Amino acid sequence: MLKSLLSLALLAGATAQAAELTALETRWLQAASPVLVYSQALKLPIDIIVQPQARATDVPLAMGYADGRCKLVLSLRGNPQAESVFAGIAENEQGELIEAMAAHEIAHCWRHANGAWNALPAGFVEVGEETASDGSLLAISRALRESRREEAYADMAALAWTRHSHPQAYARVHGWLSSVRAGQTPRGGHDTRTWVALASDGGRFGKAEAPFEDAAPVWKEGLLQD
Repeated sequence: MLKSLLSLALLAGATAQAAELTALETRWLQAASPVLVYSQALKLPIDIIVQPQARATDVPLAMGYADGRCKLVLSLRGNPQAESVFAGIAENEQGELIEAMAAHEIAHCWRHANGAWNALPAGFVEVGEETASDGSLLAISRALRESRREEAYADMAALAWTRHSHPQAYARVHGWLSSVRAGQTPRGGHDTRTWVALASDGGRFGKAEAPFEDAAPVWKEGLLQD
């Protein structure tokens, strides 16, 4: 399985040799492999990048987009967040959480690939008007709203994925995500608490087998409440 993941264009520093991956990186990639295989089936343009050393601000798993391709970036080496994100959770219970994190990031790629990034769904428009003495504040406010919406969509996709792939673990994954989002700055770019609360019942995601599409109804409901 790891060899097939490397075929997605794994870049570990200047090389792409599986032998150069750490045990932690291998474990994360193996846990994420079902989502990565699904992304191949969707023909998403994804490159996997393994950072040789995490920077102070790097999160363990992130998605970027450049030159028409998605960049799934693992920053685990020397990154205390790789452990703290699962504080108090046994290693044998982390697999579904890593898989949900991967689904979250791949959902970002899916949004990019479908030309939907920062776009509201059909029939939705922003209402009201913001004012500020400094125009840059309005730009920041808009960027935060757009970021929050995209993070909310990805969170719903991660939960929809868990609902369909690991229904027995749904409550545990949802509880972990709730705790992660509880610490976010209110109205900040990652404050998806409105949506996560709506998804406390995994049955909200129905019986579809397309988790990224299946995230849309709960996401739309959250847009009306946010």
